[in-house]
Amino acid sequence: MIIYGKQVCLYALEHHPKSIQTVYLAKKGLLDQKLFNTFRPKIKFLEEKWAQSMSKGGNHQGILLEVDDFEQSLLSLIKQANFIVMLDGLTDTGNIGAIVRSAYALGADAIIATGVKQLNFAGITRTSSGALLDIPLMIAPNILDVFNELQQVGFTFYGASMEGDAIETAEFASKRVLVLGSEDKGLSKKARSKINQMVSIKMKHAFDSLNVSAAAAILIHRMSYAIK
Repeated sequence: MIIYGKQVCLYALEHHPKSIQTVYLAKKGLLDQKLFNTFRPKIKFLEEKWAQSMSKGGNHQGILLEVDDFEQSLLSLIKQANFIVMLDGLTDTGNIGAIVRSAYALGADAIIATGVKQLNFAGITRTSSGALLDIPLMIAPNILDVFNELQQVGFTFYGASMEGDAIETAEFASKRVLVLGSEDKGLSKKARSKINQMVSIKMKHAFDSLNVSAAAAILIHRMSYAIK
């Protein structure tokens, strides 16, 4: 997988050196001497036109990294997670990146993207400020399969919905899943049929709803602490 952009690449170099396969530089002086010496065997210089091609026209800022692909194993993810965030049909890279960042910072263990066949991992890595490198994220197109697998090992499902119980008063199982629907469609019928409890963020002023990534941050924070 190729990621690009100065800040996210420097984060990867400093915090995930073992995942780096190749460092591509289109500008000199981007790495300090210590990083340059550490990764010298993996550094390749390339022309601007090739950097633009590899970043597919994105703002690479002179540096791109080839990093290990993400592991896509539900069994492996389940073994290491007690708090999972499930995305039901979300596709927007900016929103997913913000959710990934909040999930990692606020205590979720893993993220599962359902209802999609692929995501822009490079874009999500960048919009999450590198947090995607720190938290497992896998794609599972069939949401019912995921529900069934998680249910079998004791997870309880909580869906984000305007008509749900107030998040401030809710308590959560130790093995829990927060299910977030897309902004335009909300939770799918398949998801609703499997959810144990709907939860909501009560508004102080009349307003339709929060952006899904803003709502996710509030819900994840609450669900990280209010355990039964």
